[in-house]
Amino acid sequence: MGRCIATGAAIARATGTPSKTCEDLNDIDYGAWQFKTFAETKAQYPALFAAWFATPHFVRFPNGESLQDLAARTANALRMVLARHPGDTVVLVGHDSVNRAILLQILEQPLSAYWRLAQEPCCINELDVSVAEAWVRSINATQHLEVVAVDHDEQ
Repeated sequence: MGRCIATGAAIARATGTPSKTCEDLNDIDYGAWQFKTFAETKAQYPALFAAWFATPHFVRFPNGESLQDLAARTANALRMVLARHPGDTVVLVGHDSVNRAILLQILEQPLSAYWRLAQEPCCINELDVSVAEAWVRSINATQHLEVVAVDHDEQ
């Protein structure tokens, strides 16, 4: 979660607002898969690896979490943000799994739709959420990265 914390801190500095870490926005706990490559997990857990991409809602990582666990944590984070910051603009920074879990809840989609939502690194999802309603304004926006790529190429 180090990159997410660093990104949140940079956004906070740029906007002059405080930042806080929320444990409920941690990436899914991959348990025995943590820090392993796709090739390693596929070799060690071939059936579960295939299930993760075909039926992710039926998977619990060995010694880790399921999507149901992640959805419960992210719902808890959203409830906390809504209670503490009604009417405010709040930026949440999370890994793709966290983003997908939040989006599935806002869109009222089942966890089986997990892989149907693209979440590129550094993408932005814009949501308007209140206790009364929720709207998705954009998903997986990456246009802001074009400037970074141009700046990098010019150096």
